[in-house]
Formats: sequence, structure tokens, C-alpha cells
Amino acid sequence: MKKIVAITACPTGIAHTFMAAKALETAGKKLNYDIKVETQGATGIKNKITVQEIADADAVIFAVETKVREEERFKDKIIHKISVKEAIKNAEKAINDALAL
Repeated sequence: MKKIVAITACPTGIAHTFMAAKALETAGKKLNYDIKVETQGATGIKNKITVQEIADADAVIFAVETKVREEERFKDKIIHKISVKEAIKNAEKAINDALAL
């Protein structure tokens, strides 16, 4: 099973951050992938991705419109960067595009 990790974050870190996370989680399950989404918002980092999960990931998605906190964790990975809006509108495409990199 393919493993995907993602970070969602928007400037205010409230609604759109969590809408993007939900969209990616739903799409990942529909496509039968193991997906973990970390949110970075006004309340801090939630559902933090571990170093091991990053190492095991087949794809990394940053659906962000602000700077990613602790981005150095992903230094050895190819990162598919998209907007929060793109993740909300077409999460399946975001996942497939990330896996194609």
C-alpha cells in the first residue's frame, strides 16, 4: 500500500487548513492509500508526522499558503507543493500528481 504524508496550512490556520486535510484524507482512503495529514494552524501543529513516517512515505504533499514549520524534516524528500484551495477542490489529483513525481 502506498504511503502518503501531507501538511496543510493557511495564513489564519483555521477553516481552510482543516478542510484541505479532510479532503486529502478522504481522497487517500478512496484511492486505498495510507495517508497521514499534519495540520499547522493557529493552534499549532496537530497530528505531527514522525521522522519514520516521512522516511516510509512514497509521496509528500504540502498544501500550504504559508511557511511550513519544521520543514527541515522533509529535506530528503521530493515535495509536491500546492495551494490549500487545490487540495480542497481536487485532492485525488493532488495525490496522484505527488505519486508521479
